[in-house]
Amino acid sequence: MTRQRQLIYNIIAAAPEHRTAEEIYDLARAEMPSLARGTVYRNLGLLVRDGEIRKLEMADAPARYDRERSPHPHLVCQVCGRVEDLPAPDGLMEGFAAARGVALTGYDLKLYHVCPACRGKRHGA
Repeated sequence: MTRQRQLIYNIIAAAPEHRTAEEIYDLARAEMPSLARGTVYRNLGLLVRDGEIRKLEMADAPARYDRERSPHPHLVCQVCGRVEDLPAPDGLMEGFAAARGVALTGYDLKLYHVCPACRGKRHGA
């Protein structure tokens, strides 16, 4: 793995947040000032392709990157865009598979809400 790809992977792996490519680029540039934006995007694509990280496509927002590769739901704030991992109830995939009579290979479940910080801002807290 190249130094650049290792740096990008480490940024994603070390953060509880699901960062955008631009956030990852900014953090990587702080450690490696000569790093080009295209290098970050290209390496993110390679890390996704190789199954090292997951790319979360977001409606009307930049994609985010997740260190946790196994399928799991996400909780998305509709105001600030923060994305959090959400533990999946036991048997989630099995229940859906049985209901439809299919063999599921994965899922991408996003549940939307307004996070406590944004709710507080709306109510003047």
